Amino acid sequence: MPRFTVIVPAYQVQAYLSECLDSVLSQSYPDLELIVVDDCSPDACGAIADEYASRDARVQVVHLQENQGLGPARNTGMARATGDYLLFLDSDDTLTPDALRAIADRIKETDEPDVLVFDYARTFWDGRTVRNQVAAHLTERGPAPFRLEDRPGLLRVLMVAWNKAYRREFVTERGFAFPPGYYEDTPWTFPALMAAESIATLDRVCVHYRQRRRGNILGTTSRRHFDVFEQYDRVFAYVERHPELDRWRPELFGRMIDHFVTVLSRRDRLPRGSRAEFMRRARAHHRRYRVPGAGVPARSRLRHTLVRFGLHRTFGALRLAAALRRRSLTHARRLTRGLRAGALRLHYRIQLRLPLRADRAVFASQEGPGGGPGALEEAFRTHAPHIRTAWIARPEHQHAVPPGPRRLLPGTAGHWTALARSKYLVHDGHFGPGLRKRPGQVFVQTEQGTPLGHRGLDLRERPAAAGGTDFEELLRAVDQWDHVLSGNRHTTLTWERVYPGRYTTLEYGSPRNDVFQRATPADVARLRESLGVPEGAVAVLYAPAHRDHRRTQLPLLDLERIQRRLGPRFVVLDRSPAPRGGAPEEGGHIVDVSGHPDVASLCLASDALLTDCSSLMFDYACLDRPIVVHTGDWDVYAATRGVYFDLRAFPPGAVAAGEDELIDVFASGRWRDSGSGRLRAAFRERFCPYDDGHAAERVVRRVVLGETERLPAFVPLAERRPVPSAAAALARSPLATVPQPSGPRPVTESR
Repeated sequence: MPRFTVIVPAYQVQAYLSECLDSVLSQSYPDLELIVVDDCSPDACGAIADEYASRDARVQVVHLQENQGLGPARNTGMARATGDYLLFLDSDDTLTPDALRAIADRIKETDEPDVLVFDYARTFWDGRTVRNQVAAHLTERGPAPFRLEDRPGLLRVLMVAWNKAYRREFVTERGFAFPPGYYEDTPWTFPALMAAESIATLDRVCVHYRQRRRGNILGTTSRRHFDVFEQYDRVFAYVERHPELDRWRPELFGRMIDHFVTVLSRRDRLPRGSRAEFMRRARAHHRRYRVPGAGVPARSRLRHTLVRFGLHRTFGALRLAAALRRRSLTHARRLTRGLRAGALRLHYRIQLRLPLRADRAVFASQEGPGGGPGALEEAFRTHAPHIRTAWIARPEHQHAVPPGPRRLLPGTAGHWTALARSKYLVHDGHFGPGLRKRPGQVFVQTEQGTPLGHRGLDLRERPAAAGGTDFEELLRAVDQWDHVLSGNRHTTLTWERVYPGRYTTLEYGSPRNDVFQRATPADVARLRESLGVPEGAVAVLYAPAHRDHRRTQLPLLDLERIQRRLGPRFVVLDRSPAPRGGAPEEGGHIVDVSGHPDVASLCLASDALLTDCSSLMFDYACLDRPIVVHTGDWDVYAATRGVYFDLRAFPPGAVAAGEDELIDVFASGRWRDSGSGRLRAAFRERFCPYDDGHAAERVVRRVVLGETERLPAFVPLAERRPVPSAAAALARSPLATVPQPSGPRPVTESR
């Protein structure tokens, strides 16, 4: 008997069916049966399903002789199900990676509930993914399992069958079945939740709900949308047969009226001339099922009033007025934006004619305050205190601006004044095409670390990675640079080739890595505590590179499986670009840090780095802590992005090609043995020769103070003492005695 039966009805979805079935059969939890019901589909759905059945014994295919609709097709699948739990999946939707394992684990944790409700996200044809807006109702905090009266807010979650797992015996005992017609989920999900003796929730996105550009059934104009009335008749008939459920009548009534108004409001559902009839039937249902004395929320009173009195024309007039208001507001916003943009352009031109301020510097960064510009801003205030600094940061990053510099919002008059009159401009990207660099201004380009993947002009042959880059605009921006920072010879040679210009390269080290030499053990302890890393645990920072060739960033590793295999001693700080689909549990061993504003803090808090092609490895090597490289899709990344050297031939530590090998690297201790230490030492010698904690100071003394002979001498690698890791096991590691290479080469400047 399998743990899960996944039922997939198929009708005219040949373009999406394979992706749907693959998402089920590729799950890391394989204990399942997949029942595909070919609802007499006129396209190739039946043949596609048969092909899958011929390759995988877990797949059963049922071919119906005539089209019966989604509800009856699901019933056909249920009649053949043998799994402990039933899951329904529409044939154009997909399960997210590792969804079944997460569902199985949650079912076990909550003592086999009758119904488990999990989350979903809408995936749009243009690549957007938007999570369910009422996900807060799926929190896993509090007692579990529970009954519906303990969490009535679950009735506000989308009432569909495919965001839940149902215990098959519960469904059989209660005799639940899907009715024919549109909106067949309504008389299934409401009774299932009300009748369940035990319910649990899983705060994780387990289904991607495809929003098709064309072809969605509910987006088809048809009189079958009138089926919604019969479906609610079935819901209230169920309550009538079970008097103990009378307490839910007011909530069901409110959901019903909201549903009717939704159907009325959509322009693509009801045929022309049928809205008055629909409103009359809605009014009849309002009178039939209204609960006298039950209150109506203030936000719903207008809708209820319109339906109660059948005010079809009033409803249409209000809908038209709302549409006109939206259009008017849109035009007004456009006009306002145009006038404001013109005023700002005029303001900027006036500011460009005013004298330059030699005591002003303005900073900005692509990822918010921090990084190279952040380190330089701090060095400006320390070593050139006569310079007044300002930060340009978006509203969501304003809180991260350190105390001291003036805070500026992009696109404001203050922003353009600072760009026009500040002598020093510092950025790790570009200020935008509107910048006109004045004579006397000094532009310091910090860039973002050491490059592994192709950058600049090298992306011309990599369209997936270039992402529509305007290379002419890029070169115009390069022509504004006066100084470009570099941490090593490899970076210097790369920048001068892919960003050809008249700037001076300052091979002084990376200012953003200075913090690694200045931090203290107390800082590390504080950061680990803020992230919830238990004392004595080994914290592994997982930071994979962004895949430019993928519109949607899919998980590359099953972190839950890896962490389970390694045991509770290991904690994973997950900085994946692909969200895990749920909030981390308090005290859990996988901590979602994808939104953490300061990656340097994450590096300091961790004991090892797990990455693939991310340039973060070059920064992390400055800490002299273990680095493990996962090369599972190296060939794909190298082909789509392009790389400057084969990381597998010159790695910073242990290398694993697959997930099982990666687990073995950590379980066996190879991640921190003497062999990985020797690899890291060679890597540091090549890529970290100048990162001794004084890079930002050298830049300020050279660029602002004009000192060329009195720059701080470079500290040899063997004499550096970066803050050590916090893990006790790592502190006892023989890596502390790994011999370090001799001092770096002399600094060079180049044009």
